[in-house]
Amino acid sequence: MITEMFTLSLISEVTLIQKDDKIILEAPIRTALKKATPTRQVIFEHPQSGLISALNHLKSSQKTHPQLKALVVATDGKEAGEKFDAELQKLINTGWVCHSVFPLATAIPIVEKNYRFESPEIEQLKGKFTLSRFAYLHQNQGETIIECPLSQSKIVALDWRCAALLAKLSQPQTASSLSADIPDITEEIAQKFLALLMATQMLSPETEPTPLMYWEFHDLLYHSRSRMGRHNNPSGGTMRFFGKTEHLPIVKPPMSDKVIKLVQPNLEYLAQIDIPLTKALELRQSIREYDEQPIRVQQLGKLLYCCARIKKIETMETEEFGTWHFSYRPYPCGGAIYELEIYPVVNRCQGLEAGVYHYQPLEHCLYQISDWNSDVEELIEDAYKSSGEEDQPQVLLVITARFGRLYWKYESIAYALILKHVGVLYQTFYLMATGMHLAPCALGSGDSDNFAKITGLDYYEESSVGEFLLGSVRSRV
Repeated sequence: MITEMFTLSLISEVTLIQKDDKIILEAPIRTALKKATPTRQVIFEHPQSGLISALNHLKSSQKTHPQLKALVVATDGKEAGEKFDAELQKLINTGWVCHSVFPLATAIPIVEKNYRFESPEIEQLKGKFTLSRFAYLHQNQGETIIECPLSQSKIVALDWRCAALLAKLSQPQTASSLSADIPDITEEIAQKFLALLMATQMLSPETEPTPLMYWEFHDLLYHSRSRMGRHNNPSGGTMRFFGKTEHLPIVKPPMSDKVIKLVQPNLEYLAQIDIPLTKALELRQSIREYDEQPIRVQQLGKLLYCCARIKKIETMETEEFGTWHFSYRPYPCGGAIYELEIYPVVNRCQGLEAGVYHYQPLEHCLYQISDWNSDVEELIEDAYKSSGEEDQPQVLLVITARFGRLYWKYESIAYALILKHVGVLYQTFYLMATGMHLAPCALGSGDSDNFAKITGLDYYEESSVGEFLLGSVRSRV
């Protein structure tokens, strides 16, 4: 429903084209990189002069709905005004129109279909209101932005008083109390600002729906921004850093000069004696109790070889992005990029000293990067607590991500992809360990800061994103 509370304008990316007996609204679609930027259009056939005038005002100035309709009616008559209402509502529903409350803020659609902007009635604005616990404020390209994963809009703050009003809304406020002590903000302006927040789903409901109460702020934000439907950010393989930075290499440089070569298993022999996949799936379980005789380095090497080695590296020439290097490994990965690294943290393993190692998947070897110390012991202790304190872990496989390797290509979905990759690597570990009669157990979390301290890794360049326990199965007496 269109109300007179807001000033209306077209989104900034719109081009207004008058061609033959048509007027065309055109805007780019923010999507994955292509040779030609795709656009979307709305075409008005045989537009009357009043509609043309109203659209030009929407493009170049700000007017309320009654002001725009008056222009149309004055030029083309009452029937044209009714038709304009319907056309304007269609533009709103498809994300072409911004709503402003001057001098405070503008709500901008961030979806291009089924846009929800639900203007409230005056009666709905007479209670007390608080800002949604999911709303947040941040700076982007010199603008102060208010967003919320419940919303299909972003609100751009036009004045510092917008932030002041938001701060007051951490506590219940009426329009009257909200406007108090804020220079030149009347109760009417405060009421319109509340209406803007309500229309964009940024105010807390009196009673939170049951499904919503389970969500934490960061989880809902992550879910909504890594999926389509509630934003129009570029998403997918946009190659946003192509031509700006070099893509990180497939294989990391050696992290130390202490190298432990691992035995390569005979895959043809394993293919003959390994248990069937169906049996491995049925037997798979998390095991947290271990035998007195710990896992052997040969077993660790076999698991890493069968689950995570580089089978081959290939090069592909592309017209758009030049030379592209990618690898093949036993587990799947988006774009064959393989940003994950594996660091065995050894407590007890026959044939390996206690400490932290990095697995080099091309050479199939380990580089020792830390001896046993109190920080390493803390990693093992954290894993012990996370796994239910049944037995001291023998080997903890810490999985990291070299973020830039994946972020170089993917946008919006990159961190979600990392977690998907961790999941498929977990299952690959599980099935291989089950077939080897080892004790596997995936963990839900770990201390990324402590791991960065131990390894000397930059937290923002490469950080731990998964942990997996591995040990020997307790012998049955």
